[in-house]
Amino acid sequence: MLPLFYPKNLIGLDIGTSAVKLIELDEIKGSYKLKNFGVAKLPKETIVNGVVINADALVQSIKNLTSNLKINCKNVAISISGHPVIIKKISLPFMTEDELEPIIETEAEQYIPFDVEEVNVDFQMLGVNEENPEEIDVMLVAAKKAMIEEYTDVIQNSGLKTSIIDIDVFALENMFEINYTAEENEIIALIDIGASVTNINIVKNSVSIFNRDVFLGGNQITEEIQKDLSVSFEEAEILKTGEKIEGINNEILNQTIAKSSSSIAREIQRTLDFFAGSNYSEIQHIYLSGGGSKTKGLKEIIEEKTSSIVEFADPFKSIEYNRKNFDTEYIKDVSLFAAVGVGLATRKIGD
Repeated sequence: MLPLFYPKNLIGLDIGTSAVKLIELDEIKGSYKLKNFGVAKLPKETIVNGVVINADALVQSIKNLTSNLKINCKNVAISISGHPVIIKKISLPFMTEDELEPIIETEAEQYIPFDVEEVNVDFQMLGVNEENPEEIDVMLVAAKKAMIEEYTDVIQNSGLKTSIIDIDVFALENMFEINYTAEENEIIALIDIGASVTNINIVKNSVSIFNRDVFLGGNQITEEIQKDLSVSFEEAEILKTGEKIEGINNEILNQTIAKSSSSIAREIQRTLDFFAGSNYSEIQHIYLSGGGSKTKGLKEIIEEKTSSIVEFADPFKSIEYNRKNFDTEYIKDVSLFAAVGVGLATRKIGD
């Protein structure tokens, strides 16, 4: 049992391939107010495919963030994704949560490609199966223990405490739910394009019904620009979002961005087509987030390939903030980076 007056709020700490994003929210009578927000860039190859390669650099970045922002709260929510994480929607004979709890690892063995001893397993009851009322739909999640230990060690060495470990696609869902209201039975896709991974979560009636991680992201576009125009990685990052650098051949730049953006858009299209073909359902609305989605023209390419309505998600749409502390243009500029972090910051100790 939590002690009386225990601080339930958490820091949302989104640890990405290229940066760490920290978000702290205050909840007041069911609405949220932004208390702290910061971004710390990570050296290249600090994290590769979700694996922490340079723990010292990551720890130092988190320490710098918490120090610069004068963070007092020590409890954090983080999220993970990538190859070491398996998410699977399954159907089982109808039972209660208490009945499923002791047998979930046995059930999980047939759905996950890892030894069950190597993973932590969790689940979420989704409700009665629409086609068979004698079955219950369950979202099964398994994550490799080694990966979890890597991240919790980093958090501990940063002087913080890991209170919740979430999954990137579910953090996106939390962000969406506090900012948007979808039509009943409307099928939407929440797509977060990061530096090296694109998280896709398809949601209907506030329930995740399909998700996938695509191992392509904004870095692939940056590297193609770097190669084709013989510029530094930092210059390529600037050019990617439409900013100008003198002496650049804009025709080659536009061709490079269009070509590499199309690769990401095609993978998104394949994922949505696979879902539609398997479920006889069309995606009606796509919400984009993540730093990679700021790439010039990428939104329009995704719109063209998927034939869906595509818009940028605004994770601060329903979140108040003090304009003396947070510049409106700055918040607008960084909002696409903040989607997962906002979702994490809405979590509470005891969830």
